[in-house]
Amino acid sequence: MSSGRSTALLTDRYELTMLDAALRDGTAARRCVFEVFARRLPGGRRFGVVSGTGRLLSLLRDFRFGDEELRFLRDARVVEADTLAWLEGYRFSGTVSGYREGELYFPGSPILTVEGTFADAVILETLILSVLNHDSAIATAAARMSIAAAGRPLAEMGSRRAGEESAVAAARAAYIAGFSATSNLEAGRRWGIPTMGTAAHAWTLLHDDEESAFRSQVEALGSGTTLLVDTYDISEGVRAAVRVAGPHLGGVRIDSGDLPTVAAAVRAQLDGLGATRTRITVTSDLDEFAIAALAASPVDAYGVGTSVVTGSGHPTAGMVYKLVAREGVAGGWIPVAKASTEKSSRGGRKRAARVLEAGTATAELIRIIGAGETSTVFDDGVRPLQVVLIQDGETDAVFEGAEGTELARRHHALVRKELPIGGLGLSRSDPAVATVYQEDAPPSEA
Repeated sequence: MSSGRSTALLTDRYELTMLDAALRDGTAARRCVFEVFARRLPGGRRFGVVSGTGRLLSLLRDFRFGDEELRFLRDARVVEADTLAWLEGYRFSGTVSGYREGELYFPGSPILTVEGTFADAVILETLILSVLNHDSAIATAAARMSIAAAGRPLAEMGSRRAGEESAVAAARAAYIAGFSATSNLEAGRRWGIPTMGTAAHAWTLLHDDEESAFRSQVEALGSGTTLLVDTYDISEGVRAAVRVAGPHLGGVRIDSGDLPTVAAAVRAQLDGLGATRTRITVTSDLDEFAIAALAASPVDAYGVGTSVVTGSGHPTAGMVYKLVAREGVAGGWIPVAKASTEKSSRGGRKRAARVLEAGTATAELIRIIGAGETSTVFDDGVRPLQVVLIQDGETDAVFEGAEGTELARRHHALVRKELPIGGLGLSRSDPAVATVYQEDAPPSEA
């Protein structure tokens, strides 16, 4: 799935200046392993949700330096002529493995592993982190909202609170993590997500009175539509809605007021008017905490905007892209790691699995593997977490497009059932499962 538009300049300048220097000093061809992980979960959250993988694979396919990109780099004197010639033929030829999209992750989880030459892999950092940090933040917030909703449908409607392309990506991430629909039509077209929406307050204000607006909407969309009843007086709006559509009115939407109180009053009023099956949707600045507070209220569905598309206060997942192993001059693998205070990392190539007891996750097992190993056999009772996404430059298309999005949604629904009961809480806490490291073999010598 290719957009035909180059993504090669969606990157930071220092990646190309490192490439330029590496081509000159001979280290560009050195085999390397880069890893994407998060040192901690933002906001004291108990789990994270991997999202953006399917989008990323398509964007990596378009990571090509065409005439326009090369002309800009030359005119801006970003790199030397020899590097421009190298970039002209660039095609990622390495291997990418990682957690499946929709999977849960915890501190230290090797979410994505990129193996190739230094030149191949280093210039992908910004694009990889841009996608995974954004989409995983949205998906994690959306999953918490889905847990709070306890089975009631959630619709994403935050496009007007995000950049135009971020809005499409956010709709996809929210859908993967449990939302059932989006208001964004491009997300529906591009990713196969169900779309929803009827009318805003402007529709009511356009007409001479509320009843005229409702009548016009029902004539256009049928009595199963949802009418927005809080432009003026909510009680009067409910009466007008049932008067126009009859007791088979599909739904009413409330976008203001003290929602638990208002929802209870509207439910009682609808039942009193004979509209016992009319559904109530609320849409007023909701986040996971507001949704949880409505658990006992007669609300049938939620529409969430600003909070979900901004990660509910945490718009980035805090993931980093670090070199964890490189080829030595003698040909062996050398684990490498950053040792900075509070920003340390663990070197070495890794394999990951989730330890399960009676179907419930109890640990994130990360095994640092020895030189030359390409696979790890885990004991019974664990679920391996990594799959190959790109093999020697060839992308596994099963994870892309609308089909890949649906696959990720189904996978998330399955793995979320593995969370221990404490992992479902919304308050600040430690991660739901601990990360445990094992070392298969001592580090190889250079």
